[in-house]
Amino acid sequence: MVGYGDVLRVPEFRALFGGHSLTTAGKTMQQLALASLVFAVTRSPLLSAVAFLAGLLPQAIVALTVMSLADRLPPRAALTVWEAVRAVTLCGLALDVLPVRAVLLAILFLGAGDAVAVAVRQAVLADVLGRDQYVPGRALLNIVVGVMQILGFAAGGVLVTSAGVSGALLAAALAALGAAGVSWFGLRPRPSRGPAGAVRAAVRATWAGNRTLFADRRTRGLLLAHWLPNGLVVGAEALYVPYAGDTAGSLFVAAGAGMLLGDVVVGRLTPELRGRLILPLSLLLAVPYLAFFVIPPGPGALAAVAVASFGFGSTLGVQERLVLAMPERLCGQGLGLAMSGMMTTQAVAASLTGTVAEITSTGTAMALAGAGSLLLTFALVAHVGPRWRARDRARNVESTVNYSRKSGAGIGEKTSDITEEIDGPVRCHRHARARRIRVDRLTADDDDAELESAPRSG
Repeated sequence: MVGYGDVLRVPEFRALFGGHSLTTAGKTMQQLALASLVFAVTRSPLLSAVAFLAGLLPQAIVALTVMSLADRLPPRAALTVWEAVRAVTLCGLALDVLPVRAVLLAILFLGAGDAVAVAVRQAVLADVLGRDQYVPGRALLNIVVGVMQILGFAAGGVLVTSAGVSGALLAAALAALGAAGVSWFGLRPRPSRGPAGAVRAAVRATWAGNRTLFADRRTRGLLLAHWLPNGLVVGAEALYVPYAGDTAGSLFVAAGAGMLLGDVVVGRLTPELRGRLILPLSLLLAVPYLAFFVIPPGPGALAAVAVASFGFGSTLGVQERLVLAMPERLCGQGLGLAMSGMMTTQAVAASLTGTVAEITSTGTAMALAGAGSLLLTFALVAHVGPRWRARDRARNVESTVNYSRKSGAGIGEKTSDITEEIDGPVRCHRHARARRIRVDRLTADDDDAELESAPRSG
């Protein structure tokens, strides 16, 4: 079984790991600073929740328009340039000279660029590691999110208290510059997955790719499973500040610790066991939040948050299934769509829970978010349950070949059928090549048989 040490021995993965760590720490400090500032000024749970996840709001627009850029840009240059742009933008925000509307526009701009950058990083991860190492590598990136969130919230709280919002934003800018350097010097140059082109071509390609992904029932269901259940739970997390006030940092730390432990444990499991645990972990993610109907801020809330956050480990299994289900040519766009859709859902859920909290109470809104997550998990049980199968389409390909043999179809007709059938199941990792080779051999054997049976002249 591939372990974390095997993955960390890959030099390019270490660069992805380091850059992702710095980026996560910077974003965490930025989120906490802005959410605390807005709540202190407005005392509004809704505005505080929206400010906490404001950078996620453009994700849906990007996913529906230009996400194909993730496959059309050179990865090293794209990640390096974007992190440099982030650093400059954060420095501008730290100067505190922009009007509120300009600040909000800058946050939305950062969120849009982050969506493409995340998709590029996910695609590079698939290229660098391959199928056997992908899930341990993805688990390590999830683990570093938990660690950096804990450190980022702790450092952000200290900076906001001692140096103000500007100090926290400048620290985030330094983290972005560090991520740019790690990406440039740690990743090797590699060409884009798809053809370079203008934005209009990227929009057309994005629409076409999204249609392909959503036309497949399995891919569509996995995308929804990746977005909805944990999106509502993150909507509940966005209410930590109005729920716990000055002690909200402890809830964020508990959530980060629970998620970290979940990713460590689930990432070490076999793929079969990880798949069987998707449903139980998804339920674990939602059920503890039902306690917020009755429990006040304190040790009980900390325990509920920590236990629930362990359930975020279910995302690893969903991502693994999604990688198996997606066409290889749409790997970057598909993974980017999964991440952007999840972040958009989180932002929308934060707005919904904030609105409910304005009408009822923060605890009630958090509990209702958990109940909604629970219902959505049951609705998607066909995709998160243990009976999901990854190789149905591979069997369809073999059936097509066998049918062609029995029916005596011509060589050109048979090859066309196989090509059309296999275009869907080609996957994001190298195991797809073995499947192509197997089908090519079957086709070649049939061709030789037809040539031998043909009448010979002379």
